[in-house]
Amino acid sequence: MKKLLYLVLGLCLLFSVACDDTNATSNANGQVQQQDVAVKTQANGLTTEQNNVKNRLLEDNKPGAIKHLYVISAYSGQCIMYSTVKGKVTSSGKRLRPTSVLYSDKNWQNGYVFTTPDGTKYASNELPQDDGTFGQSNEYIYWWDTQNRYHQIYISGGTFVTISDEPLPVKSITINVEEQK
Repeated sequence: MKKLLYLVLGLCLLFSVACDDTNATSNANGQVQQQDVAVKTQANGLTTEQNNVKNRLLEDNKPGAIKHLYVISAYSGQCIMYSTVKGKVTSSGKRLRPTSVLYSDKNWQNGYVFTTPDGTKYASNELPQDDGTFGQSNEYIYWWDTQNRYHQIYISGGTFVTISDEPLPVKSITINVEEQK
């Protein structure tokens, strides 16, 4: 009887392992292997993600653009500030020059060489970003909706900031002003 029980248990174990699809990406040691995915590109040769980055750079640097900025309370959902934006909102961490310079003007043998808008040549270990600036931006997400309106959202503590290239419908705008006594 014990032999039959061991045989049934062994067969159940064998069938459960053979039918388990979770081992499909594991190697002989049971370790997960990295899988590659062929991502299709659009007609312009870019993936959807690459196209979004390209279009954001174009949108952010569109001459004469007007955007709409809303600061919304994460607690009440009320819009506590609204403003139009001429051009784009820029993070305070952005700059025109790198923070670390190896050489300037005459000695640029090492590092990445670039010329600033005023004509000064620098060599640095920092590379300019796609928009031609150095430094970090605040983290945000961005997208285009089905009406092709551009949106950015910056999330922080008790508020979030949203930026759009068209006005957004909000119920009300509340500006709290307290008198100091």
